[in-house]
Amino acid sequence: LYAQYRLSIYIEKVPVNPANPDIFLAGNMNGWNPFNDNYRLKKQDDKFRIILHNLKKGMYFFKFTRGSWKNAECKSDGEDISNREINISSDTTLYLTVAGWKDQFLSIPKHYTMSPNVTIIDTDFNIPQLHRTRRIWAYLPPDYKTSGKSYPVLYMQDGQNLFDAATAAYGEWGVDEILDSLAKKGYPDIIVIGIDNGSDKRMNEYNPYDNQKYGKGEGKKYAAFLAKTLKPFIDKHFRTLSGPENTGIAGSSMGGLISFYTWLKYPNVFGKAGIFSPSFWIAPKIKDDIHLNKTQKADKLFFIAGDAESQTMASDMTDIYDDLLQQGMPSENIQLKVVPGAQHNEIYWREEFPAVFLWLFDSSKQ
Repeated sequence: LYAQYRLSIYIEKVPVNPANPDIFLAGNMNGWNPFNDNYRLKKQDDKFRIILHNLKKGMYFFKFTRGSWKNAECKSDGEDISNREINISSDTTLYLTVAGWKDQFLSIPKHYTMSPNVTIIDTDFNIPQLHRTRRIWAYLPPDYKTSGKSYPVLYMQDGQNLFDAATAAYGEWGVDEILDSLAKKGYPDIIVIGIDNGSDKRMNEYNPYDNQKYGKGEGKKYAAFLAKTLKPFIDKHFRTLSGPENTGIAGSSMGGLISFYTWLKYPNVFGKAGIFSPSFWIAPKIKDDIHLNKTQKADKLFFIAGDAESQTMASDMTDIYDDLLQQGMPSENIQLKVVPGAQHNEIYWREEFPAVFLWLFDSSKQ
């Protein structure tokens, strides 16, 4: 049995404006949800407090928000702050200060960094399964306009974080720059389709299962959108190699969870998957859905997580890896990598993306 500990957090000082704010804790203990009522701090005299019970030993990362990442805490000059962190090995009490709130500062336009090979297909692409719309991005290979060739496609979650610093709240992956650079070195060209997350609907859209804390899971409908609506549209309007052997899906955190689930449910559509830091902790029922057919056993999966992300991230991922092997998936078709010291952020995902991409799509790397 694991020892369990209590973490008590007191905020002793907050900015004058706004007065009497609703403050929430968002971190790796709650899926980085900025507006979870179970993690709302209570006002006590002139302080705000929250007490978390039954925490296992390990590293925890968090920030404070006022219910949205647009209203997250920041430095006193409006600059972003790094994730707060605490290594729990006993009952712990913290006394903290919030120096500023992001929305209380004039917005300084971020520099646009997306390469000329990135375009926005639609700012309001219809998701009929969820009765919502979403911005969709496309990265096209440097020679797309002149080659006449057809290309493999990788569908990636959290599109706003993939290509452009101006839309990425905490740093971009730099997928376009990475692929442009690899193309110059003679590595395979691919199309990448980025799908923006649903902001306050992200936890629901990326979870296939209902959850008592986070509400109704909409992941099954979202996966159907990817397989039955978006992919046919992309195949119709772009020169793609449309078979599952040339179609991949990838994402991180909750995006890693929904990418894995979509691969499981649509084996005739997605034959490759890059699963970064998957949030399997929120979806234990995913194990019940691991039933591989003959085709999937020939697919390719790359699992990757850091050992400093949470107390169960790497072990949960390893359990899924073992389940796939037990289902008969050859070990040479799965990569499992645990990165020492890596935390839950875009910096490390950006660093690891080239290796994952090359293993999935470059046959010379097999």
